[in-house]
Amino acid sequence: MEIVVIGGTGYLGSAISAALDSAGHHVVRTAREAVPDTDRGPVHAVDLGDPTSLHGVVTADVDAVVHAGAPLGDWSADADAVAHLLGRLREDAAFVYVSGAWVLGPSSTPLDEQAPARPIAIVKGREEVEELVLESRGRGVVIRPGIVHGAGAGIPALMTAWAAESGHGRYVAAGGEVPTWASVHVDDLADLAVLAVAGARAGDVLHAVAEEAVPLHEVAQAADLAVGGTGVARPWPLDEAAATLGTDFAGALATGQHLVSRRAAELGWAPHRPGLVSDLRDGSYTAQAATGA
Repeated sequence: MEIVVIGGTGYLGSAISAALDSAGHHVVRTAREAVPDTDRGPVHAVDLGDPTSLHGVVTADVDAVVHAGAPLGDWSADADAVAHLLGRLREDAAFVYVSGAWVLGPSSTPLDEQAPARPIAIVKGREEVEELVLESRGRGVVIRPGIVHGAGAGIPALMTAWAAESGHGRYVAAGGEVPTWASVHVDDLADLAVLAVAGARAGDVLHAVAEEAVPLHEVAQAADLAVGGTGVARPWPLDEAAATLGTDFAGALATGQHLVSRRAAELGWAPHRPGLVSDLRDGSYTAQAATGA
């Protein structure tokens, strides 16, 4: 299949592009800036704020688009870009939109793919982008990953930086509650994207969640160990964190979730990479800390 990956050089897009390539697909990657020659072929310049820049890569020959691009910071603008992409695809082509679990809001009991969207402030409006995809004329699919980890990057890397700066692990929390995060390794997420392109139904929502509810204090303890600490974790009060991180982002980090991936499992998805705590304590984040990356 000819597959365009929007954001193909980013954290998620790089892993998805590699997995699609390994599955035998012809992958066309896009990014904000063109790169004429890489080990995986050229990277084409696309500006989602200027949908006409998509015309050279989203053509009638394209069998699928995987949108793993970073949000523009304006959900209306994101919706416009997605609508333009959808309008350029053949009706039998697939469009896989990589969204995020924060559109579901907080949950202390398990939520599956049938749960309604209740987005927290930082992603308010993203549910409308999802609806464009799910109601499109083609095979529109939405993937909602939990907190993504792996390759020493993503939000967990922020937590190792906090641990290194403060001398102990820290996590954002409101009151005395310890939030839980649903999480997924970036390579397991990429495997699900491959399955979605090949076999997901039109209108499918897929939760990319390998671990349903990881206690955040355990994540912070592991972050401290990753940078050579003793595994101490302390809560960072939400109001204090908001003064540093911004209200919306701090609130997102303090959002507890418990999610399950029933529809993804039906497609044959079987995540097997290290879990979040293990990855921090013994895996890619320890390696990054050792090299000072």
